[in-house]
Amino acid sequence: MTDFPVRKGPLTDIRLIEMGQLIAGPFCGQLMADMGADVIKVEPPNQGDPMRVWGRGDYPLWWSVCARNKRCVTANLRETEGQELVRRLIETADMVLENFRPGTMERWGLGYEELAKINPGIIMIRVSGYGQTGPYAERAGYASIGEAMGGMRYLCGEPDRQPSRAGLSIGDTLAATFACNGALAALHHRDRTGEGQVIDASIYESVLSVMEATIPEYVVSNYIRERSGATLPNVAPSNIYDCSDGIFLIAANQDTVFKRLCETMGQPELATDERFSKHTARGANMKVLDDIINAWTKNKTVAEVDELMQKAGVPAGKIFRAPEMLEDPHYQARKAIVDMPSDEWPNLKMQNVFPKMSKTQGEIRWPGNTTLGAHNQEVYGGEFGISDDELARMKQNAII
Repeated sequence: MTDFPVRKGPLTDIRLIEMGQLIAGPFCGQLMADMGADVIKVEPPNQGDPMRVWGRGDYPLWWSVCARNKRCVTANLRETEGQELVRRLIETADMVLENFRPGTMERWGLGYEELAKINPGIIMIRVSGYGQTGPYAERAGYASIGEAMGGMRYLCGEPDRQPSRAGLSIGDTLAATFACNGALAALHHRDRTGEGQVIDASIYESVLSVMEATIPEYVVSNYIRERSGATLPNVAPSNIYDCSDGIFLIAANQDTVFKRLCETMGQPELATDERFSKHTARGANMKVLDDIINAWTKNKTVAEVDELMQKAGVPAGKIFRAPEMLEDPHYQARKAIVDMPSDEWPNLKMQNVFPKMSKTQGEIRWPGNTTLGAHNQEVYGGEFGISDDELARMKQNAII
């Protein structure tokens, strides 16, 4: 049996069977594994999760993050024998996680009603594009479609261009995060009642949930938010400004903070100028105000503006990329990025477990293993007692 690092965190007594692929399901599993849950990821044999090959050219590094802390096994869910292996896993589990198109698990005989018969307390986490019910339920749904339907995509980008994506698969990770939140609430309910249940997390509704007041704004005042680029509509100053050696973000939209910015700029009169003295006035005159601030910042370096803003107590900061994150002392002090070398990538670093907890902090125990079915022997042999000969037969027959 493989000697695994001791799991740490608040979920060390929880086992989750992860049966999804790509991002929306596996990120939920990553969050659980980070908090100490025993996550067993089930992948199709001879293929695996597509995330194993996603990345930049020959560097599928995303897998190292999304599969970290997970034990990976293979099972052919289209075959009865593979389905039976998964049922044995679920008998021992607290949760099962999937993000297939709705109806797929039922076709495999692995729907909630069937699983609840063998494990009444099971919590089934289901992540999909449109949810398990409704006229769109069986449509294929990726993050980009959910972001569009949920309203986020319309608001991303510059006002004079087509909508843009956020640069990340935010719809997937939002759905996974809400799914994790629902699953933890379901655990609390099960602790009180013994009852399991289904968590139905759709991508489009996860996006909708963070859409602030866009719905009531339209219903009450017929107002539809539009793309605004780097600015906050009617909130100023809050923008990215040019410096002599780069760009810098300043957010001084509160009256008292704006006054401190004006004093730092050597233009205290701006704080009493009727165009800028009140929040609504600054919003109405945003372009003029941004031009004034930009004229001041463009003759200074990023470091100079940063020092002045911090001294004045004005919320401001650099625009970070990976190099800046790795070099930043606050990142280092908080251990926001940690070393997690692997056989393939000896200098590997990645984002740490979050949020931080004062008594039951989770941790990264190992990065995603690149070997498909790396833990078949550990789980099927060590825990189920399946012999080596039997495992070899199942591998030969593409069951595992």
